[in-house]
Amino acid sequence: MHTLVITRVAERQWHALDDDLVVGRGEASPRPDGRLFLSVDAWHDDVFARLAGAMLAALARPLFTVVDEADADLRTRWVRAGLTARRREWEYVLAAGGDGAVPRPGLTLLPVGTAELDPLRRLDRAIRAEIESTIGWDQMPAAVLSRPLDPAHYAVAAEPGAYVGLARLALLPRHTRIGLIAVRSAHRRRGIASALLAQILAATAARGVATVSADVHEANIAAVALFEAAGARRTGSNLELVIR
Repeated sequence: MHTLVITRVAERQWHALDDDLVVGRGEASPRPDGRLFLSVDAWHDDVFARLAGAMLAALARPLFTVVDEADADLRTRWVRAGLTARRREWEYVLAAGGDGAVPRPGLTLLPVGTAELDPLRRLDRAIRAEIESTIGWDQMPAAVLSRPLDPAHYAVAAEPGAYVGLARLALLPRHTRIGLIAVRSAHRRRGIASALLAQILAATAARGVATVSADVHEANIAAVALFEAAGARRTGSNLELVIR
């Protein structure tokens, strides 16, 4: 009869060995904001439980993971390990197209890669501060929290004298991925976010790609309204789980 052995093979990596055969792997991946996100690759519940238990015992908390909500088995495994749901992100998909027309005078839309770094950096700092003073920056999706500020990944909305809104994008081969759309608080309710989204849809179609996707926190009523008004369809959801 074989004995399952859990071995820590690196600072944040574990293997489950059955008679020297690797039957499962666990990893803790640091996100840019410093949080650790766990993942376990194992076929059997007992292997998963042993790997998760070893990781939880060895690492400082809080610890996080993200699961597809449709994957009930994986969610159950993490709940059994002691994690609980922290937030839900709806997955939205939109059809690319349109002309990206600006809805009003005085608003300039800067396509991806054309924004100047210094004013973009000032806008990014201001938006982060506004979010931190309201819902808290740690409530943003893990993939959004901190990335190198590179104009090649941003579309920007500008009014005379200042950048007032931004969209962070990943231009993938089969779709455009929206990581964040945000507008300075003093400039909201002027159609700026809608204009940015329209530009993204038009630019995506222009490069021969059919769809745009985004994750939206279920509690972000304004963002949900923005995407659904643009015709987005909800295709799934992800849960962020935590143990403290």
